[in-house]
Amino acid sequence: MINVTPPAKIAVLLLAYGGPNSLDDIPAYLDDIRGGRPTPQALIDDISTRYRLIGGRSPLLDITTNVARKLQERVDLPVYIGMRHWRPLISEAVTQMAADEVDKVIALCMAPHYSALSIGKYREKLDKAVDAASKSMNVTFVDSWHLQPDYLSGLATNIELTLARWPAETRDNVLIIFTAHSLPEYILEQGDPYDAQLRETAAELAQQLKLNHDQWMFCYQSAARTGIPWLGPQIEELVVELADDGHKNVIVAPIGFIADHVEVLYDIDIGVQKIARAHGIHVERPPMLNDSEPLISALAALVDSGVHSMVLEKTSAYIGEG
Repeated sequence: MINVTPPAKIAVLLLAYGGPNSLDDIPAYLDDIRGGRPTPQALIDDISTRYRLIGGRSPLLDITTNVARKLQERVDLPVYIGMRHWRPLISEAVTQMAADEVDKVIALCMAPHYSALSIGKYREKLDKAVDAASKSMNVTFVDSWHLQPDYLSGLATNIELTLARWPAETRDNVLIIFTAHSLPEYILEQGDPYDAQLRETAAELAQQLKLNHDQWMFCYQSAARTGIPWLGPQIEELVVELADDGHKNVIVAPIGFIADHVEVLYDIDIGVQKIARAHGIHVERPPMLNDSEPLISALAALVDSGVHSMVLEKTSAYIGEG
């Protein structure tokens, strides 16, 4: 008897943090981030002001949707979207994949650097959703991709374009600061690779850009006010120190973020810019990768690697006993 094993249905799950689609969404959005703990009105007001100043909503869902569409066209696999803290939720995406009879999933985070407090939380939610929706769905989870060549070259190109805004005679004196979202310091004691991966990315970019050691720095941004130490130095403090040291021209280049959202559009473009202007420093920021060709190429390469690493069921016919 000839037995034929049907080919596995493979899909990609693109994971992102999520953001409010309107100012009215902010209380519920913050409640989700805080795990249901009541959100102080002062915090709601502060976050609402930040989103109001960047247009009243997060652009993250639109960007992620565009990335998913372009990635689907590139890899010829269905691409689903799951957000950690807003709709469509990771659980909703998994439920839809189960309904669509997806067998195998390649899960990618829109964040290149691993931490148990960031990427680890995505994986926890995904594992829980898969357990609830489908006992047969197999997931290949990409933990990190902080040295992916297309990602790095995309960042380097955007930094070079930004550096070109200065006259040629001034460019050697422009300091480049690579930034990423801060996390609590205690992750270092736990052996978390987040800080090390970020510094590897920064060092690799500096090498590609042919920067001397005194032409670049790495620091953190967007630390929460939790009463415990967070990884530093923080960009706001560093800008003041640089001004005191006589620096006048700076590029602030986020490397832990790949898309426009509040930590970029407000924390850097408004918050850091305000401090820099007050201290006589001219700051420019490179465009984010968003749905650009380098990012799509990077994600497509990760998908291709994931497909080839899966233990796929053979789709060819074989001769069975009986």
